[in-house]
Amino acid sequence: MRADRRPLWVFGVTMLVCLTCVVFGTYRTDMAAFFPAPKTLGETALLAQVSGDGAASRLILVAIDQAPETVLTEFSEQIASRLRRNAAFDGVLNGDDASIAPIQHFVWDHRFQLDPSLTPERLNRDEIEKSLRQDASLLSSDLGPMLAQSLPADPIGSAMTVGEGLQQSGGAGPETRSGVWMTKDGSRAMLLLYAHASGFDLDAQQAAQKSVSDAFDAVRSTLKHPSSVRLRMSGPGVFAVASRDATKHDVSFLSLLAAAGAILFLLLAYRSVLTLGLALLPVIGAILAGITFVLLGFGYVHAITLGFGVTLLGEALDYSIYVLTQSDPSEHATGTARSLWPTLRLGALVSIAGFGAMLGSGFIGFAQLGLFSMVGLSVAVLVARYVLPSLVPFGFRAKGAPLIGHPLRFIRSHQPVIRGALGIAVIAACGALLTHKGGLWQTDLLSMSPLPPETQKLDTTLRNDLGLVSPSKFLAWRARSREAALETGEDLRPTLEALVTRGAIKGYSLPSLILPSRKMQAYRRNVWPHGATLHQRFAEALIHLPFKPDAFTPFFVDVEKARTAPDLKPEDLPPLLGLRLSSMLSQNEKMGWVVLAPLDGLSDEAGLKTHLPSGVDLVDLEKQSRGLLYRFQHEAVTLAVIGSIAVIALILSFLRNVRTTGLVILPLLGAVLVTAALLMAHGEKLSIFMIVGFMLIVAVGSNYGLFFARRYESDEKRTHALASIMLANCCTVAAYGVLSFSEIPVLHDVGKTVAIGTFLCLLFGAAFTNEAKA
Repeated sequence: MRADRRPLWVFGVTMLVCLTCVVFGTYRTDMAAFFPAPKTLGETALLAQVSGDGAASRLILVAIDQAPETVLTEFSEQIASRLRRNAAFDGVLNGDDASIAPIQHFVWDHRFQLDPSLTPERLNRDEIEKSLRQDASLLSSDLGPMLAQSLPADPIGSAMTVGEGLQQSGGAGPETRSGVWMTKDGSRAMLLLYAHASGFDLDAQQAAQKSVSDAFDAVRSTLKHPSSVRLRMSGPGVFAVASRDATKHDVSFLSLLAAAGAILFLLLAYRSVLTLGLALLPVIGAILAGITFVLLGFGYVHAITLGFGVTLLGEALDYSIYVLTQSDPSEHATGTARSLWPTLRLGALVSIAGFGAMLGSGFIGFAQLGLFSMVGLSVAVLVARYVLPSLVPFGFRAKGAPLIGHPLRFIRSHQPVIRGALGIAVIAACGALLTHKGGLWQTDLLSMSPLPPETQKLDTTLRNDLGLVSPSKFLAWRARSREAALETGEDLRPTLEALVTRGAIKGYSLPSLILPSRKMQAYRRNVWPHGATLHQRFAEALIHLPFKPDAFTPFFVDVEKARTAPDLKPEDLPPLLGLRLSSMLSQNEKMGWVVLAPLDGLSDEAGLKTHLPSGVDLVDLEKQSRGLLYRFQHEAVTLAVIGSIAVIALILSFLRNVRTTGLVILPLLGAVLVTAALLMAHGEKLSIFMIVGFMLIVAVGSNYGLFFARRYESDEKRTHALASIMLANCCTVAAYGVLSFSEIPVLHDVGKTVAIGTFLCLLFGAAFTNEAKA
């Protein structure tokens, strides 16, 4: 009988469409895309710190070390000079005069719009005389030469007031040595680059980073002994590019190794390259379809979801192994697929039901994993049922099956002894988990990052050196508009100043110190006395002071300009100030305008809270991090329990036998418990991704149990059935075992968990699950 080719044509066209979607799809690596949309101000603050979005994503932190201070200084100066001529950068800061010149010019040109101390009281005769007396005394100090340059145009010190406020709100900053930024010991020169491209434009970010490397190489080639000098980079854009490259490497290289291991076992069983290619069709279909549906459902695919696509290799491959290994040479493979279909369908439905619970997750990454798994496994089992058999040559037989299935036949013939040993292992595992000290769960949110710990440590070091340490406590509030957000900060400033005076806080940042509201700018334009009043007050203040009557003509000229100056806008800010503004003030799609104002040195939290107006909250990032991770863990465990209940209910509804269902389910429970204990014994804490691994153990292991419980008509069919289970397990363990070597947490955690767990499922299933009676 000729096989029906229509499913093959449908599969081919569908895969072509999916491949097109995959090639032109959008992929993201930032952790914020994996998290849920923030519901509170605290979560907004937290996600702002871990995301690569916004202006902060354009920062590139550069360190040059392993050379004498004089050499580092030359490197810093020459690299900065080269990069300032490169259109890929909007700002290149290294502590030299050119670094701070844009901010100095901005502060000077707009000092009267930015000065928070400008009030009618400050501009009365007595206060003007007080300022001028201070100026006169400073002229005879070491600051005299510098003050003499600015005094005629700024006798009331507005530029100094603004500069001090910006310095206080911007942190201590790096130390300057030999005219450039360096660490205190002079061992490392530092640069802060502001790329033109967003952190999500990975190609442009990569090109900008290459420009830095090229500039470094060009400078190094001009030195006499250049070999020891080292360049290192960090920042959101660097992370994004590194994550993409790491994902590409692991998804490609480790996948090839995983596939190589599976291929060796498949060749041993089938001894046919053609059959080997056929066995991979469900895998290809599963991954392409899974990615396509995630793209259609979410608009993008996260790198973690993409990495998980590789882990789908194991179960998707199982379906083709069951069909091919159990094929009867006396009939066409379509007949074998038809007879196996009830068990294959139930196994796939069990897996889909388990992963279906993840669709209800508020965490975008989990929902993507759920959709990917459901679609991928559905396609894989359908391909194994309808497409694969039509391509298998008539009379095909897995020649190496009897050899492969021998270990399982040994276990089945020694069940009592092996059951006892596994029972002891389960008891020991339960005891180890119950008595474990130090916490079972990973509590660090950064453990979810796709970056290795060494990279995270480097970023922390460079941020410390540059004075960019992320604060842990913020004042946060929402507003209907940017202007309202800025006005709230201006109303809050007197309270914060009083808290600084009391010592409750050391410092604070407010977006309104960088960009005053339009209302405040109008107030400062109108605060100046009109007509000859200001001239008269100065004339009276100068009577007993050693200044010429016309010494401050530039000041009066600039005041008149300030009266009619247009409102400052965000786009008027120099790059570094624009970055600082956007890090504090952002627009959230659901929450409107959100302000996150960092606090420095908070020592009286209770006292601070009593002075905060309604609508302004104190946010502790450490507490938010623990809370979000706990919420993530709680939801993951809940969804896993729901999925497990769905699996049990589905198996029971099909098998209609409580005992048989128990013999399928209980080995899975034993395997999960022992796996968790082994992971903990190895010094690891359970992560969110390991929960996904446990769900995969249940999904794959339940298929083993269903085939162990299936009744076979002859010893030959039983032999090939056991061989198919053993072969599927070998391929799964090989594939996931290789992935456990990945530096990407999702691949490492899922790989290690599933490799151990599915092997234990095989042992438990073979020892405890018997064939159903006729």
